[in-house]
Amino acid sequence: MSDTQTLIAQYYAAFNSGDWAGMLQCLSDDVAHDINQGPREHGRDTFEAFLARMQRSYREQLKDIVIMVSADGRRAATEYVVHGEYLADDEGLPPARGQRYVLPGGAFFDIDGGRITRVTNYYNLNDWIAQVGGA
Repeated sequence: MSDTQTLIAQYYAAFNSGDWAGMLQCLSDDVAHDINQGPREHGRDTFEAFLARMQRSYREQLKDIVIMVSADGRRAATEYVVHGEYLADDEGLPPARGQRYVLPGGAFFDIDGGRITRVTNYYNLNDWIAQVGGA
């Protein structure tokens, strides 16, 4: 249980410092990534491409992170508040003009062999769109 807590904390510390290599080290090679209101993607390389897209369009920090871990350490969930800035247009979303946003989010994880094997992210897309002026 404490190993999983440490792994998830390491994953988010890497995110908040922009250490994409550090985030990727937390993932299994065949990680499943459920994008908020989007498709499931597979593989660490695909996750790395996702991070590159995110880095281009967003600058985000996660605050007030709470990590919850199952007794056997095989599953975890997090809740946090995203503080972000929309830097560049993201496909299918409103135009970016440096808008700032704050919204709650969460994620669910599967853990196996000391690595994250699934990440499922959630935030309220309609709330985000309203904050960046797209509604």
